Amino acid sequence: MPRSLKVYVASVVTVGALALVVATLLFTPHPTIAIPFISEGIDPSTPEILAGIAFWTLLTLVGSAFPVVLPRGTQQAVAIAPIMGSLFLGGPAVAAWVAAIGTTEVRELRGRIPWYGTLANHAGLIIPAVVAGFFRDVWLSVAPGPVSEFMSAMAAAAIFMLLNLVLVSILLALRTGQVAVDVLIGDSRGIAGSIVALVPLAWLMAVIYGVQWWATALFAVPLYSTRLAYKRFVEMRDMFTQTIEALAAAVDKRDPFTARHSIRVKEIAVDIGRVMRVSDAELEALEWGGLLHDVGKIGVPDNVLLKQERLNKEERMMMNAHPVLGAQIIAPVEKLAAELPIIRHHHEWYNGSGYPDRLIGDEIPKLARILHVSDAFEAMTAARPYRMTPLTHEQALGELRKFAGIQFDPVIVDAFVKTHYVEGVADPGRTIQPRPIPLIGQAASRMTSTDPGVAGRPASIPTPT
Repeated sequence: MPRSLKVYVASVVTVGALALVVATLLFTPHPTIAIPFISEGIDPSTPEILAGIAFWTLLTLVGSAFPVVLPRGTQQAVAIAPIMGSLFLGGPAVAAWVAAIGTTEVRELRGRIPWYGTLANHAGLIIPAVVAGFFRDVWLSVAPGPVSEFMSAMAAAAIFMLLNLVLVSILLALRTGQVAVDVLIGDSRGIAGSIVALVPLAWLMAVIYGVQWWATALFAVPLYSTRLAYKRFVEMRDMFTQTIEALAAAVDKRDPFTARHSIRVKEIAVDIGRVMRVSDAELEALEWGGLLHDVGKIGVPDNVLLKQERLNKEERMMMNAHPVLGAQIIAPVEKLAAELPIIRHHHEWYNGSGYPDRLIGDEIPKLARILHVSDAFEAMTAARPYRMTPLTHEQALGELRKFAGIQFDPVIVDAFVKTHYVEGVADPGRTIQPRPIPLIGQAASRMTSTDPGVAGRPASIPTPT
């Protein structure tokens, strides 16, 4: 475990433990959390209060049993609703204990999560529960009343979710090598959905609890429906991505030398995008656009696509038409509208000598310029029929720098230099084998197109045709 992760986990766990102790000592549970099975008085006994805490803890345990993993790796569970309900009814200390005990998962009990990860996960819920509960108590002490009850509840829930997401995002970023801000922004839509769907539900659960505590259990149905909606959303996105990957693989496998080319191009492009701090929507466009950038080659005849000799003028025109054909194939899919410029323009050159539209400089969509660099690097660092020995990463990087400002956007080349691919590592703990691209400034006698790596053939600075 990296030292930075150790320090962070130790810090969060220490603060979480202190917050739990301090909240327990300073904040008396609100009487509204009690289950009146002994007396109906306004001064409930300790067993009644403990019974109420146990009830909300049980609801939280059920809600925590089936979390949904969001695209960036954070998890979303409907347990947020009963935690918030216990906060509205019982205050900071009650919410802290419900969050600490109620979020225990089967994975933890079976040892599938390291002990330090378990402690960090629970501390990441205790701290927000105490902070949000304290905030709500202060609000109500200053401005009591029915409207204030509701408004303070919504604000406290927002604080809880945001603080929890920040703590989890930092933990996930340190563990996986992602940028914390990217994780935070990337999964914020899921959190926003939680606020809209789960917080009002938690409020209703608390209101019903005050009338008939047992009736609160009936909210298991809408909670399950909410969890199912999260799961369906993630499953649909995964299925969409897997379908695109299958289509890209089918195109790549027409040429055995370009197998998995699109997947590797996607990985590099997304890495560059993260370095450039593009938005989450743009990262998604790079992911899907990277997978589909060569889909137009499905319309290129085999005798052209697989030809190892120099292409004639007519064959080169067929090859150079694949970005336009790819955009035409994808155009009817509304969900992929953002990917169309990437697919159509990923062979435009920075100096305007590319194709199909001879755009120049910033006229070329930014994401297409990113993909052009990743496409070139992948092709140079992979074996091809005309060059079975790939370029090293250093050689390929030298070609990118050599033609920065001519073929490639210099800003994007600089961003690429900051990615893990330059050092041969794409992800922590995973070594990337050198996979070259066609040499961009290679022998003009072999040059067949303006595409560095079209159909596995080398490219050089061409005479525009």
